[in-house]
Amino acid sequence: MARPAPPPRRVPSRPAFSLLEVTIVLTVMAVLLAVVAPRFASLRDATAVRGAMAELGGQFAFARQTAIARRVTASVVIDSATGVVEVRTGGGRVSWRQLRAAYGIVLGSNRDSAVYDARGLGFGVTNLTVTVRRGAFVDTLTMSRLGRTKW
Repeated sequence: MARPAPPPRRVPSRPAFSLLEVTIVLTVMAVLLAVVAPRFASLRDATAVRGAMAELGGQFAFARQTAIARRVTASVVIDSATGVVEVRTGGGRVSWRQLRAAYGIVLGSNRDSAVYDARGLGFGVTNLTVTVRRGAFVDTLTMSRLGRTKW
């Protein structure tokens, strides 16, 4: 006697999303991304400018400290075209930073250099101003005649 064929197996049903539901979710996500993306770009620009300003301020502080410690004049040379800031003493270059390449910023300055004397005072400077810009975000570093910086 032949055995009867087993009944066909039932595939258990799984919960799933319809095409309409997936389309609605993707549309909502696209709208939210379009609203939030410019804010992320602005945040990236602000972070780059702040980082470059901190490094620029550090270069000025380093030049002043080098002038005091070595009892020589030290200068901060700003090349706006290439975005390079370097600290020099009588013996040559002490420090060199490529801010444009590192942060993607644009430097602007009303003078090309600032000099600290052996006492750490600004020498021959009348309010040096350096602007750092990326996108719509701008920050300014100012050096007074006494060699103090603020940003």
